[in-house]
Amino acid sequence: MVAAVITIVHLTGPVFHALAVGDLEAANAASPVLLSSYLARPEARGVWRMRAAQADEDPASAAWVTGVIWDAERRLAVGRAGYHGPPDAAGMVEIGYAVDPAHRRRGYARAALEALLHRASEEPDVRTVRVTISPDNVASYRLAAQYGFAEVGEQWDDEDGLEIVYERAARLRPT
Repeated sequence: MVAAVITIVHLTGPVFHALAVGDLEAANAASPVLLSSYLARPEARGVWRMRAAQADEDPASAAWVTGVIWDAERRLAVGRAGYHGPPDAAGMVEIGYAVDPAHRRRGYARAALEALLHRASEEPDVRTVRVTISPDNVASYRLAAQYGFAEVGEQWDDEDGLEIVYERAARLRPT
């Protein structure tokens, strides 16, 4: 596996709305980077509908929510990553990410997780970082465990079913 160098490119309401209906052409017309068909597939539209509603209600949230995992060297969108929203009243942000199967096992999930953790550690209002993982997603669990996430409970998600909830401090102290 090669260490991936990525940026998470934030999107805007018009891009969210276009992706929510699977209109890749309109999404690309409004996006700062070229988007892939993976981002506009039917299975992703629920995420984009949520993000469009968030951006409509609070345009500033677009700088926090799901964006594009962008490999600038290859000039390629390889997935999506971001937070579920800005920090809540308790200072918690929840991370979400998904890598296009065509680009997995190249370090993109790790790079996206590291970028999100780095930003959380730099944001003064963030105290806790959360990730939720399906019990059968062993790869995601193993990745999260390497970054100090500990199980704190479980929840039911209407789209994803049972999820195990993991959290860690935004700024971990060296051991």
